[in-house]
Amino acid sequence: MRLDISYDGTDFSGWAVQPGRRTVCGVLTEALSTLVRRPVLLTVAGRTDAGVHATGQVAHVDLPAELDLSPVLRRLNRLLPPDVRVRGLTGVPAEFDARFSALRRHYRYRIAVTPYGAEPLRARDTVSWPHGADLATLNEASAGLLGEHDFVAFCRRREGATTIRALQRLEWRALDDGVVVAEVSADAFCHSMVRSLVGALLAVGRGQRPPEWPASLLTRPERASEVTVAPAHGLTLVAVDYPPPAELAARATLTRRVRVLGG
Repeated sequence: MRLDISYDGTDFSGWAVQPGRRTVCGVLTEALSTLVRRPVLLTVAGRTDAGVHATGQVAHVDLPAELDLSPVLRRLNRLLPPDVRVRGLTGVPAEFDARFSALRRHYRYRIAVTPYGAEPLRARDTVSWPHGADLATLNEASAGLLGEHDFVAFCRRREGATTIRALQRLEWRALDDGVVVAEVSADAFCHSMVRSLVGALLAVGRGQRPPEWPASLLTRPERASEVTVAPAHGLTLVAVDYPPPAELAARATLTRRVRVLGG
């Protein structure tokens, strides 16, 4: 079964289960296990950090074949706290893997550039940024980061994990309410990558760094200590794309391969 999930990440210690901490996966797993009266295992498209939100998170889970699915969605959401919702529960082919079958993930980062900061009703998902953000300069700097690169300068390295990613979209635009958003899409992201990219670009937007500076960091062999990681609460996972059912297995096989530049 595919689960389409939304959550306010403010009061969660991220997605992944952690002993003694409240996490999105922990809350969902507990509710699902209570509902089906047996342990369940969730696989997620993107493990978000503490404080990061989602409106388009995707996970998959195996449920008992004899389960009557018609009341499950309503009953599941009654068991869940108000800061996490399962908006959809649908059957998918056995080849569907929420993580490895994904083609790309889409994130959105919100900053309020008004003198008074974020509106109170959006303060939990919008960063107050009274330093200015020139959109033309931000987009110029962002363009140099597009494509497949080793993003180790913007990532927290994990043992055995590659930091090579294909950044497909990084675009800034202004909304009507004094908010500027960054739209960020890639086939996958390494740990803290989106927030590090945003942090580097905001330094450009406020005039602390030249537009070519973020792209110059792609030549670094290790994380760039001068890059500030942007606050978690401005970031939301908004969508995950998947191929047609006939291509799910092939996509999962391809994704599991260790990536090298140009290969």
